[in-house]
Amino acid sequence: MGAGVLDAFPQYVAEADEILGYSIRSLCRDDPRGVLSLTEYTQPALYTIGALTYLERLRRVNPVRVAWLAGHSLGEYCALFAAGAFDFATGLRLVKHRGELMSRAPKGAMAAVIGMSPDAIRERLRDAKLESIDLANINSGKQIVLSGLHDEIHSPDTAALFERAGATFVPLNVSAAFHSRYMRDIECEFHAYLSGFTLQPLTTDVIANVTARPYPREGYAELLSRQISSPVKWYETVSWLLARGCLQIEQIGPGAVLTRLTDAIKAQSMSIAPEPADSVAADTA
Repeated sequence: MGAGVLDAFPQYVAEADEILGYSIRSLCRDDPRGVLSLTEYTQPALYTIGALTYLERLRRVNPVRVAWLAGHSLGEYCALFAAGAFDFATGLRLVKHRGELMSRAPKGAMAAVIGMSPDAIRERLRDAKLESIDLANINSGKQIVLSGLHDEIHSPDTAALFERAGATFVPLNVSAAFHSRYMRDIECEFHAYLSGFTLQPLTTDVIANVTARPYPREGYAELLSRQISSPVKWYETVSWLLARGCLQIEQIGPGAVLTRLTDAIKAQSMSIAPEPADSVAADTA
């Protein structure tokens, strides 16, 4: 899980171990207890690797002007770290608590629908009277993740609803309905915790998952809290960047999932009214 970057920043690794109460290196490299897939462990691991990968990039690449930062779900915390919202330790404390709260969320489920537009999915859910299911991640024009009650997401009727329309329906290995209305109590708990921290003014625009538009440079704690129960508008985020004249979008961190999504969105972006902008670069976490 990108654990090689840990060797480059021993001071941050030691800080992470102290905050978490376990070895982040052992978790990411060996996962001896088999817990890395649990959200209370996944989230600190993703944040640590993402934040340190960004710092490593700054070491080895000549600084370029980055106009925007963005991160998908948990990755938004890496983007906020890069924009100066908080230091590494503060971000890790926030992510640790976020993961612990989300691990206690009511039982739910999620599934990906591939090959159908968001509007078509909403129409099918409405016609089937499955309005208790939310669109959680709008990743591209044809890749959407649903969140909802466990029995409804895992019902054969729900899968058949989309498969009859030619889409692929893939249940995800999660235990809760993340980024949906079912996380609102968790959102409130997290916001109460977040209020005990001072978030710094952002030095670079960060595109919010909730709005697909830049966070305000200050006073953005409530918007960050809302991310827990709101859909990740990644399709609109990348489309907005493209409409603003962004010519280069670079994924920071392991894997290439966001790069592939970006390529798909470039081929079929959402229609967004363009605004005057320079041709500049954006980083994604």
